Amino acid sequence: MTATLAPPVRIGKAAVGALGMLAVATGALESVVTPTLPLLQRELDMSPGEGALLSVMLLITGALVTPVAGKFGDRYGGKRVLIRLMAVVCAGGLASALAPNLPVLLLGQVLQGAMVGALPLSFILVRKHLPAGESKVAIGVVSGLFVGGGMAGTLAAGPVAEGLSRHWMFALPTIAVIGATMLVNRLMPHDQPGRSDDIGVDWPGLVLLSGTLVTLMLVLALAPDIGSQPLVLGALIVVLAAFVTGWVAVERRAASPMVDLRMLARPAIWKSCVLTFVICVGTAVAVYLVPQLFAVPADEYGFGAGATEIGFFLLPGAVAASLAGPIGGIGARRFGSRAVVTTGIVIMAAALIALAAVHTEAWHLVIGKMMIALANGLCVTAMVTGTATSVDQGDTGIATSLVLVTRVIGFAVGSQVSGAILTAGTPSGSDVPAESAFVTGFVIAGAVTALSLLVARTMNKGVKE
Repeated sequence: MTATLAPPVRIGKAAVGALGMLAVATGALESVVTPTLPLLQRELDMSPGEGALLSVMLLITGALVTPVAGKFGDRYGGKRVLIRLMAVVCAGGLASALAPNLPVLLLGQVLQGAMVGALPLSFILVRKHLPAGESKVAIGVVSGLFVGGGMAGTLAAGPVAEGLSRHWMFALPTIAVIGATMLVNRLMPHDQPGRSDDIGVDWPGLVLLSGTLVTLMLVLALAPDIGSQPLVLGALIVVLAAFVTGWVAVERRAASPMVDLRMLARPAIWKSCVLTFVICVGTAVAVYLVPQLFAVPADEYGFGAGATEIGFFLLPGAVAASLAGPIGGIGARRFGSRAVVTTGIVIMAAALIALAAVHTEAWHLVIGKMMIALANGLCVTAMVTGTATSVDQGDTGIATSLVLVTRVIGFAVGSQVSGAILTAGTPSGSDVPAESAFVTGFVIAGAVTALSLLVARTMNKGVKE
């Protein structure tokens, strides 16, 4: 009744433009670590395992924050939550910019991870303040600008870090985020809060899942040093088991669980989760290992590339990833999810094995990374589409959140395993991993990805309409 008497205020192009500027700025801030990770490892004296941990902290936080931000946006209003979320992101960006060491930089990345929840909140605002047809266009524009911002960050991070410093690499996009947030606050009207009589957020489940993911990353990071600190690693494994046990018990009893484990028992859902995990592990291996291989000195077996060159080398992969979503959606609609997923798995496995066998020229890595990014986009899009259409409409959000959490775990595990392999493959007294460590990483990822075809064969052929 309230919505009928007081319809939402219609927004103009300026407000949509402010959301677009925010998308560009956050996309740039999100993407600066990947091309400059070798530089950060050198300057902060990080091991490969620690570098892998840094590369996934933002993603882990984002997966945990996003469902909570959505619920808060419905309850208190999208604009109100978005502005507060961006305040956290800005604090994280400033912490990263001023970080004197790895712990502070990790804290900054944890806070920056809140930006992942900003894009869905932007979509909520657009849908509330624009008619259906115009809102679809606006959502497409904001999504495209976020991808464009990510590409800009990938290209600009290297020159800024090398020409100014790593501090400015974080500071400049953070300043842009602050400015865009102020514009959104000024130009975007407040939206009506939703119902407040829902069950609420599963805080115990959120805390336990956070502890599970962080402990898992620490276990993987310390695995190569098991000989020197077995008691620490053993204690972490016990803590990890306790977190997992507690989380499962809480989620099974929660009235509104963060992750519905009962739905995970459905064949269509667990198969999608298994495939998503494996595919994201393979992708994460390439995302982590390829920049590291570019940065290996040219007098060894690498290319001696700096952060600027690495950014340019990674750009084709970013373009392929942005095109993969629409292509995967069209393919899933025309040929079915199983066909698209199978194609993506074959492409990814072939590219990973090819990188293991041939990586003597820069273009080998560029093409391999591009094919892996394309395959990942095809598979994840088809997975989300297939999962969303295999359940009742009311269960869509729960089912797709399972895929989201699995995607994050896959990326995190793949990155940490890659870092562990490089750490274990680095000779004593040297900073350069043996070439065989890279080969081992690509081969393991390729073999595991290929084995996922056994699961893909059992998927439903089509997509439920």
